[in-house]
Amino acid sequence: MTRHEGKSPDFHGPHVAPLLPDHHVLTWYEPTQRAVRIRVVAWTCECECCRVTYELCGIAGQGFVRRTDRDRRTAHETRWTLTATARHTFEQILRGEAR
Repeated sequence: MTRHEGKSPDFHGPHVAPLLPDHHVLTWYEPTQRAVRIRVVAWTCECECCRVTYELCGIAGQGFVRRTDRDRRTAHETRWTLTATARHTFEQILRGEAR
């Protein structure tokens, strides 16, 4: 799946809040090829103002968050887990509670 498949080109995703001092440090892993097609459920702003973007991804009841650094041209992801847990992690990132 391409990064923009299923996304409206006019949609401007939310910006990530500044990191809170007592934030949770997430463990980021190299991407895996566990599935042929992965659905991007939610994403953060991808305009030029945001060097790092986040996507909530899911497939068959499993989910994870993908982090892409456009300057470094790298992508990492959280561990695969239940969809609800991955959504919670994504929401923590949006609020600045985790990175």
